[in-house]
Amino acid sequence: MQIDVQIVNAFIDGNAGGNPAGVVVDANALTAAQKLKVARQIGLSETAFVSASVRATIRLEFFTPTRQIAHCGHATIATFSLLRQLGIIGVGRHAKETVDGNRDILVEDGMAFMEQRAPAYAPIEMASDLGGRIMASLGLANAESLGVGAPCVVNTGNAFLLVPLPDERAVAELSPRLPLVESISDELDLIGYYVFSTETQVKGRHAGARMFAPRFGIAEEAATGMAAGPLACYLHDHLGVAEREMLIEQGRLMQPPSPSVIRVELELADGKISRLMAGGAARVMSTLRVEV
Repeated sequence: MQIDVQIVNAFIDGNAGGNPAGVVVDANALTAAQKLKVARQIGLSETAFVSASVRATIRLEFFTPTRQIAHCGHATIATFSLLRQLGIIGVGRHAKETVDGNRDILVEDGMAFMEQRAPAYAPIEMASDLGGRIMASLGLANAESLGVGAPCVVNTGNAFLLVPLPDERAVAELSPRLPLVESISDELDLIGYYVFSTETQVKGRHAGARMFAPRFGIAEEAATGMAAGPLACYLHDHLGVAEREMLIEQGRLMQPPSPSVIRVELELADGKISRLMAGGAARVMSTLRVEV
């Protein structure tokens, strides 16, 4: 059986860059094993599979080249942007059914946004054995290498270790030890590390980040919507950023660069973040045909 896979770059910055995801528009007849086989052949960080749902607009499943995961930000944005461009859905509010429940989606003004839950924080004690191993996994000598704030695991649907560094140069020059990053990610049940500083290349943005997820076969990726949401929460709750709408740069510091920008809108209730919407624009790049 031949399957057409659309390659869609999500979170593009202007008309370029972004993070490519595979999207299979009609996956109703595919088994989980076949979906994993497709994802391996495509070889991107994630491939999304659309099937019918009685609970939401669509059922959406995500596969890396090595396994299925509950959520993927850039593949969600890629999927709903593609469905809009194909005329399958209109602008307005939608929902995706996932293995972890339903999430709200908003399609408007040429962009798509996805819901994430209120943040849960688990600070890392840097004087602990775990703190020392995290520093070693990043090739950093000691806690003095860090920026304002301390590393923290933040979960808005998926868990990420956020690591603040003092400036853009420190983020750009970082050379993580990926086997150690993978080991700690497995130990803490993380998607990966999201390393950032509050220096950005474009004025008016709030942070520039790099994403490392070797546990899921991703050495580094250009845009991670499910990590940008936790980072916006961290900036608001721990670093005192007052804005409820934030822009996160990613991909500019990887090699080769693939500039990306993720927009995060925080929703507050009684002074606390109750949920957030993270999104951006996407562009269809090509179509690949694979055999399963």
